[in-house]
Amino acid sequence: MTESEHRTVLLRGGDVHSPADPFATAMVVERGHVAWVGSEGAADAFASGVDEVVDLEGALVTPAFTDAHVHTTATGLALTGLDLSGARTLAEALERVRAHSAARPADKVLLGHGWDAARWPERRPPSRTELDEATGGRPLYLPRVDVHSAVVTTALLDLVPGVTGLSGHHPDQPLTGAAHHAVRAAAHAAVTPGQRAEAQRAALRRAASLGIGTVHECAGPEISDEDDFTALLALAAEEPGPWVVGYWAEAVSGEKDVRRIRELGAIGAAGDLFVDGSLGSHTACLHESYADAAHTGTAHLDAAAVAAHVAACTEAGLQAGFHAIGDAAVGAVVDGVRAAAEKVGLARVRAARHRVEHAEMLTPETIAAFAELGLTASVQPAFDAAWGGEDGMYAERLGAERARTLNPYAAMLRAGVPLAFGSDSPVTPLDPWGTVRAAAFHRTPEHRISVRAGFTAHTRGGWRATGRDDAGVLVPGAPADYAVWRADELVVQAPDDRVARWSTDPRSGTPGLPDLTPGADLPVCLRTVVSGRTVFVRPNE
Repeated sequence: MTESEHRTVLLRGGDVHSPADPFATAMVVERGHVAWVGSEGAADAFASGVDEVVDLEGALVTPAFTDAHVHTTATGLALTGLDLSGARTLAEALERVRAHSAARPADKVLLGHGWDAARWPERRPPSRTELDEATGGRPLYLPRVDVHSAVVTTALLDLVPGVTGLSGHHPDQPLTGAAHHAVRAAAHAAVTPGQRAEAQRAALRRAASLGIGTVHECAGPEISDEDDFTALLALAAEEPGPWVVGYWAEAVSGEKDVRRIRELGAIGAAGDLFVDGSLGSHTACLHESYADAAHTGTAHLDAAAVAAHVAACTEAGLQAGFHAIGDAAVGAVVDGVRAAAEKVGLARVRAARHRVEHAEMLTPETIAAFAELGLTASVQPAFDAAWGGEDGMYAERLGAERARTLNPYAAMLRAGVPLAFGSDSPVTPLDPWGTVRAAAFHRTPEHRISVRAGFTAHTRGGWRATGRDDAGVLVPGAPADYAVWRADELVVQAPDDRVARWSTDPRSGTPGLPDLTPGADLPVCLRTVVSGRTVFVRPNE
C-alpha cells in the first residue's frame, strides 16, 4: 500500500452520490476505502483528524465507472495511430491511410481501425488495389469498426502463407473468419513490445481521464495473444491507473485448461469466446436470413460446445462466458448453459455468474432464460446509438421490424437479468456518460431505462459481473474508487415522466444524477481515484 493510500482524506462541499445518504455532501476516505459519507454539518467533526481536506466546490462525486468490455491495446493503437472512425467518405479514408503511411516510415506493418462503409456515400470498403496504392505497397491491416472483418494490402497477405486457402478469404471483399484471424495475428506480431506498452498506457490514461476506474480486458487467442494479455496485466499492476480485470476467451475442457487460464492471470474463460460474429460484417448467426444477404451468418460454437465449456468452468469454480449477438447464437448459449445446469446443478451455474457479451437479439424466452440461469448480460448501449433506429445499419441488415427488437434493456431489467455496461472499445469509444445516455434515450422507446439504472449497470454492475458485490458504490467499507465531476444541475431521469416527478420529491430519497438529455453537455471529469490513489487530475483545475 502506498503512502497516498494510507492518507485519510475528507472531501466536502459537493454532492456525493451514495445510497447510504441521498443528501450526502461529504465523504471520508481511509486506507483505500470509504470510511464515512454524510452531511456538511457532520463533516466538521472529521476535519481536524484527517491528513487532507478537499473542498469539492460544488462538484459531484460518484463511484468510478467500470467498462465491462475493452480491448486495451487495440484501443491504444487507435488512439495513437490510424483511426478512420471519423472519415466521412471512402476518399477521405484513403487520404488518411496515405498520410499515416507517410508519417510512419519505420513501422513493419501499418495498423488502422474504425472504417464503416455503411456511413460512406460510396457504400463500399476500400479495395486492395486502392490500399496498395495508398500505402506504396506496404503491409496494412485495417479492420472494420466491429473488428469482425478487415481489408488488407497485398503485402500483408504475402506475410501469411496459405491465407488464400482459408475460409473467409475473398479476393475482392473484406476478409472474415479464419483468413481474418490469420492476417490479424500477423499484423499484431509486428507490434513491438515498446509500441504495445505505449498503446496500453494511452488507453488506460484515456480511461482514467473519463472517470473509468476499472476495465475488463476481453482477450483471447483469436483477438490478441498471450504476451499482449500478460504484459497488460503486469503494466496495470505496476503503474497507477485503472484496475484491469482480465478475461481469456479460450474453450475449457478439463483441469489442464483451467490451470492455464489461471496462470495467465485471467479471472474467467470468458469474453469474446465467439459463438458468432457481428451484424455489420454479416457474420452474426440468425434464425432467418439477413434482409440484405441470402444467408444466416456464421456459427462458431453449438449448444453442445457451450454446455461442455460451462460445465467444465462451473466445476472448476471459473467464470465462463461467450460472445453472442444473433438470435440463433444467443439461443445456442441458452440451450448450452441449460444443459450444463442439468449436469452440474442450477444453483452452481447461477453462483458462477457466467457472462454473455453483447447479447443483442433476444426474445422474451431467452430473456427469461438469462434470468433463470443467472447469466450477466455485458452489453454496449453505444451500439444502438451508432447503428439503431429506422435508418440505421441494424435495419439495413435485418429489416426494421427485427431491428426494433434489438438491445431490449428495459425488458431485461424487468426480468431481473443483471446488466453490465461497456464500450467494446475501440468498436465504440470509451465514453461512460455517453453510454448511460444511449441506454436512457435508446432509439427504440420501449427499451429505454432510467439514467439511474444505466448508471448502476456501468458502475456496480461491472463489479457484480466479476463476482464482487462490495464495490462500485460509495458506502462505508467499499473500495475508494471514485470520480469527481463538474456537472450541471442534478436530476432524476426516467422514461416515464410520472416516475421522474415522484423520484425528484425529496421524500423519495433518490440521489440525483446529471441531466443526460441529448444535446446537454456531459459531465467533465476533474479527478479519478482508484483504491484511494489519484490516477487522473484534469489539467488547470
